[in-house]
Amino acid sequence: MKESFLNAMKFRHACKVFDEDKKIPDEDFEYILETGRLSPSSFGFEPWQFLVVQNKNLREKLKEFTWGGKSQLPTCSHFVIILSRKRNSMIYDSEYISYMMKDIQNLPENIIELKGGFYEKFQKSDFDLFNNDRAMFDWATKQTYIALGNMMTAAAYIGVDSCPIEGFDMEKMRIFLEEDLNINSQEFGVSCMLAFGYRKENPREKTRQNINNISKWYN
Repeated sequence: MKESFLNAMKFRHACKVFDEDKKIPDEDFEYILETGRLSPSSFGFEPWQFLVVQNKNLREKLKEFTWGGKSQLPTCSHFVIILSRKRNSMIYDSEYISYMMKDIQNLPENIIELKGGFYEKFQKSDFDLFNNDRAMFDWATKQTYIALGNMMTAAAYIGVDSCPIEGFDMEKMRIFLEEDLNINSQEFGVSCMLAFGYRKENPREKTRQNINNISKWYN
């Protein structure tokens, strides 16, 4: 199992151009999405949504302001926009946080009060997020990158290629979310995007620093 997992990590690369004629089977893509859904997040509050954009006209619009996805958008099998929740949702006393603790995590009232107190302190003093909308959004975005990594690794494990994409115009993306996808931009912003499919050409050999350059032990 360890060898299989490491082989998947070695297989994964940022695929720039996909084979347009190869499509990911539905059950395989559902598996990839499920690994995103099952990903951990801070306090277990899951500040993400995954928008799967298959419509060609929508992809063409995206390509106009997504300079990092010019070659991936027309060729990939599946294209995902990962949204991150903003302050309106993530503030400690929001309806969403209450919903997560009561309806999803099924916590009893005394635990909700205790956990809510920890979360309020975390936002107001520990991480100093409370009065900074961008800091709150960036903190939530960090959580979505856990799902991002899990989905890319899960895809590689079954031989599916991927490419994470951050190269886009944020303001034009906000307008696109509102006008074309009917997403409330007061609640959500784009964290990143992910293209999935099958490579057209083999990539160059993977390059990484030596483990001794990036790890330190304190025994």
